[in-house]
Amino acid sequence: MATSRPDTLATALARIFEGRMIDRASWFALTGGEQLFAAGDPADTLYLVRSGRLGVFRIEENQPAQLLGVIRPGEPVGEMAMLAGTPHTAAVVALRDTEILALPREAFFEAARTEPDLMVELSRLMIHRARERAGGASEPSVFGFVAARPRPIRAFVERIAAAVQAMGFTCQVIDQSALSSAAEWFSRVEDTHDYVLYVAEQDQPAWANLCARQVDRLFIVGSGVMAPPSNLPRRAGFGDGRRLTDLILLRDPRMRHPANTRVWLNALAPDRWFHCVEGVAADAERMARVITGTAIGLVLSGGGARAYCHIGAIKALEQAKVPLDFLGGSSMGAVIAAGPALGWSFERLDFEIRRAFVESDPLSDLAFPLIAMSRGRKVAGLMQRAYGEIDLADLALPYFAVSANLTSGDIEVHRAGLMRRALRASIAIPGVLPPAVIDGQVLVDGAVLKNFPTSVMRQLNGGPIIGVDMSQTRGVDPASLENPPSWWRWIASGAWKNGPPIVSILMRSATITTDAEMEQSRAEADVLILPQTGGTDIRDWKAYDEPVASGYAAMTEALEALPCPVQHIRRCPPATEEAPEPTAASPSPRR
Repeated sequence: MATSRPDTLATALARIFEGRMIDRASWFALTGGEQLFAAGDPADTLYLVRSGRLGVFRIEENQPAQLLGVIRPGEPVGEMAMLAGTPHTAAVVALRDTEILALPREAFFEAARTEPDLMVELSRLMIHRARERAGGASEPSVFGFVAARPRPIRAFVERIAAAVQAMGFTCQVIDQSALSSAAEWFSRVEDTHDYVLYVAEQDQPAWANLCARQVDRLFIVGSGVMAPPSNLPRRAGFGDGRRLTDLILLRDPRMRHPANTRVWLNALAPDRWFHCVEGVAADAERMARVITGTAIGLVLSGGGARAYCHIGAIKALEQAKVPLDFLGGSSMGAVIAAGPALGWSFERLDFEIRRAFVESDPLSDLAFPLIAMSRGRKVAGLMQRAYGEIDLADLALPYFAVSANLTSGDIEVHRAGLMRRALRASIAIPGVLPPAVIDGQVLVDGAVLKNFPTSVMRQLNGGPIIGVDMSQTRGVDPASLENPPSWWRWIASGAWKNGPPIVSILMRSATITTDAEMEQSRAEADVLILPQTGGTDIRDWKAYDEPVASGYAAMTEALEALPCPVQHIRRCPPATEEAPEPTAASPSPRR
């Protein structure tokens, strides 16, 4: 892609701003989060960034602000509207402490007459920016780590930096020694490294507050065995409703499971939270993937008994040593995704799902259908036995389950709270299982509104998403509906344990996805897997081995067809030849 020649443009701008127009140019500074101008403001000034970063945001009514691009040192801002003589079409906000030079429009045009190359280079820049913004804004590259515990966190941050460097990136760790540095120094460090990590210990409040203004995202690093301190710095969004502050809770290797997370969530309200074990390389590597945008998210759709395919897919991922950093799903997909989030191996997941669903006939406690075809007590008991009093916030890996909120008419994303209650809500198929009531909200199966919640995963993870979607498989046996069995034959055959054929109709009706919704959800997946389950009925909980094998085969074939490792799929160069249409077992890479 052709770009502007920054040396030519920078030289020409420097001659204007710092040459004979120096008396008409003004200098000022913006603190992180401060607005330079808003959409609709008159474009009567050309601005030049001397140090720091500016973000360009599109703000539409009733919509979250969208980051369109980043303006770096040496680049102008506001040039397009100024040249066109129209108001600004976007808002520009300081992403960190930023120094600005400003030149009135009339002074710019007067000086530009002596710089014939300037207009050409500005045109090149505007074309380049238009293309860049069409492809999405820049990924975050500057992160802050602020200690919320007395014990130093520098060693932890250094391990993350080493893991980033092992991935082939340049990375610099900056500590309090830079507190007195000028804004230009911070800009130079950012320009010369792929990633910059600021680290502030608990006894360095001034440096911690400066870090919070200088970074794209902020990590508060604490300990689950301690209470969170007050007056922690935050990194908020720029009028776009985003929370750019995450939480990392470090624990001693002797502490097997995370705990006390909810106390920290209540005090900090972070956007995301992570659990890491002190000194464990795998956790530092996982955080390095989060920072570099290579963390892998796995999203599993609903699908009743057909969702057993997900178990085979997880087996293939485990054998291929594909790291899973974020997990989530809807309905049965949420139940199965919970296994890896808990740290279960494939063998443990296989055992637990067999015990809970294959051996237990989960829908066999039939009831007079006042609310649903079954009482739901058996399912609740299975959830109690599998998950006990585990809180979603205390899972080893970031995880979410989706249910449909009949009270609000929107999806409910469960990331904290009792795991058994969240999963019970996520699989409460209307008419088959009674709804779950949590905090006064009536919740049913997540597949009713969001059967394949890749969009939820994208809000949490900027890295690759692997999606396994069962939406395309109908799973209702026409023969059982055209020629339903008699009551006595249905009972004698033992088929009553799966519920009457109406259960299939209810389950399928509750999980039908429109073509538009399906296309949009699948578009969010970087690697899309569509296993085929043959004639497996949506309520056939005994049909376990065949869908597991189908999921395993589909994921294995997909991984073998990838042009690069999954974690790098969003950065793979585009294929030179036209890619074939994705098959049921092939990946669908997207960038």
